[in-house]
Amino acid sequence: MPLRVLFARQLVALAESPPPRVGAAGTRWLHGAGCGEPEEDEAVPYADVPRPGRKWERKPYVTPMKVLIRRAKEERRIRKENPCRVLEHPPDNGLLVPHLVKVAHRVYAAREKLLDGLTKLVEGDAAVPVKRCRYCAEVHVGRVGHEIRTCEGRDSAARNSLHVWRQGTVRDVVGFPYCYHLFDRVGKPRVVHKEKYDAPRLPAILELCIQAGVDVEGYPTKRRIRPVYSIEGRIADFELDEGDTSEARTVHEPACTPLSYLLVAPIAVNSTSADRGNEEGKVEEEITMQDLASRTLQSWLNMRWGAARLMKKYKVHTCGYCSEVQVGPKGHKVWMCRATKHQQRDGQHAWQEATVDDLVRPNYVWHVADDGTLPLANELKRYYGKAPAVVELCVQAGAPVPTAFRSMMRLDVVPPARDEYDLVA
Repeated sequence: MPLRVLFARQLVALAESPPPRVGAAGTRWLHGAGCGEPEEDEAVPYADVPRPGRKWERKPYVTPMKVLIRRAKEERRIRKENPCRVLEHPPDNGLLVPHLVKVAHRVYAAREKLLDGLTKLVEGDAAVPVKRCRYCAEVHVGRVGHEIRTCEGRDSAARNSLHVWRQGTVRDVVGFPYCYHLFDRVGKPRVVHKEKYDAPRLPAILELCIQAGVDVEGYPTKRRIRPVYSIEGRIADFELDEGDTSEARTVHEPACTPLSYLLVAPIAVNSTSADRGNEEGKVEEEITMQDLASRTLQSWLNMRWGAARLMKKYKVHTCGYCSEVQVGPKGHKVWMCRATKHQQRDGQHAWQEATVDDLVRPNYVWHVADDGTLPLANELKRYYGKAPAVVELCVQAGAPVPTAFRSMMRLDVVPPARDEYDLVA
């Protein structure tokens, strides 16, 4: 089995595990069950940054192809045995998953805290310098840009593959790919090519939260109180429209009552009380740079962990050859793929199951161990470690290194001097 497939599966298993507490060395805090009791951490194996695949190769499948074929045959058999049936399990039947509504709100809140913390760390008074290459997507966190020859942009051969650095922003640190917004994820799960300018686009992590139960202003979505039917593989919705009167609705209501979480008013994510706002204002005045970095890093871990939980129920698709992402039961049918073999697909995407890294791109950068006054040398690149840009930024701002990224950052490796690299085996 290729090493790239093993690295991809290892990262998926790491993302689905509960997020560790920042600063907890040797212990792991369980967030999934809502408890704060520490658990002894097992020995973390050495993990390296996954190598990027070749441009002409397809991304590795998260679920093996044999399993996907077996599932398709089972669904086809059930459809033939019972052509008209009620879909029982959410969210396939149009209803929300009750225990994931709170998780969706936590992911939404973690994203807001992450963006707010990164803005203060990158653009604040004591900002951590972030640099971006002018010709490619390389990002570096440090005072001086590195001298590692990895540029593949325009005229890179004339520059001997050296990067040309410029000032970076928050968008260079964390990347949220965009996708099309679905008003009805079950009744109309696809956006066709004619609707590419009519359907709004928004960050995929935000679309995942909306489909899981978060109400965001400007992006309306349809909420059902009764499941839909499947008639020979097609979705049939017998729910009354909003224009119907309440009397007609009560006549046709089923014997079972709606779920309790739908009767409660939707949680207002942005609305807070005045007392809570005053308390947060006092805390922000007393917070230090190190505490801000620790909270920002913890928000990033919580967001990835919550997104991994939501993706177990709510499907997310990515193109096998490009970075396009679509949240929903199916991928869209807009002809916009320009990756390899797109002529054979008429510009359509080759959709497959997505991972957390496709939804929240880690954007790996080189780890700067010292004060950053000297640039990283190209001759010593095998001694340098890497880490996601958010982790590297928060670590340089004073946050402790999470246990899961210690081996990836190669903190136990002492690089030799520039005049000694040829003397080391």
